[in-house]
Amino acid sequence: MTRTELTRTELTQTEPTQTERFAARTGAGPPSPGAALELTLRRMRTVRSAWPAGDGVAVFHRVFLAVLESADPAVPPPGPLVVRLAERYLSAVETSADGGRTPACWRPLFHYRRHPDVRPRQFALAGIHALTAHDLAPAVVDLCRTAGCEPPAVEGEFDRVGDLLTLLEERIREDVAPAPELLKVTDPLAHLLGSWNLERAREAAWSSARVLWALRDVPPLAEEFRERMDEAAGLTARCMLTPWRPEPYRTELQRLSAQQDSGLR
Repeated sequence: MTRTELTRTELTQTEPTQTERFAARTGAGPPSPGAALELTLRRMRTVRSAWPAGDGVAVFHRVFLAVLESADPAVPPPGPLVVRLAERYLSAVETSADGGRTPACWRPLFHYRRHPDVRPRQFALAGIHALTAHDLAPAVVDLCRTAGCEPPAVEGEFDRVGDLLTLLEERIREDVAPAPELLKVTDPLAHLLGSWNLERAREAAWSSARVLWALRDVPPLAEEFRERMDEAAGLTARCMLTPWRPEPYRTELQRLSAQQDSGLR
């Protein structure tokens, strides 16, 4: 490539994605870029209908799908990198449904999805963390391989994904945040979730994508780096999903504990 960045048209003329191959197997032929996105959205809508509203994975899924379907003029339409990112998430969903071992970055979300003391906002932010901290970098490498280019050529597409992730985070904070009386600035949960920063996570994802690309001719080392990145993302996701109960419950526990302490004296 002689140019530093590919156009969106060129990026869509790459190797078929999982959704595009599915369309070809069903006789629909290779879909257009817009049709590829629509097929991915259709798969996500099908999955959504199978989950109860209170399911932790469903909380993230609902917001993710709403953002992908959004017609917000401030965010460009989802491109091929977004489709690859969504497919990585759907692959984890299908692996979990089949009883398989999901990637470490997604494992805590599926493990704690029905925990009564994990809040919707925790599930939603853990989902966007998994997308950013692990899935995004390999998705960039996949796109570069199929487009026959290097990461700088897709940096514009990466930035567009960043805009979508920012919108996703904003939607999470608006739609699934606890009521103000349940989440005060002094509560541990507020500090826990406030320690995660999307901008820093995006910067780390871009650096990881460049490292993975530099290691592309040393597959064992590249895979070891990706696995370590996945494990680190999973550890952070586990911390983000720390069970938490409202203040009245903790106050009652403290009262009972104090009574026990006084009885031992």
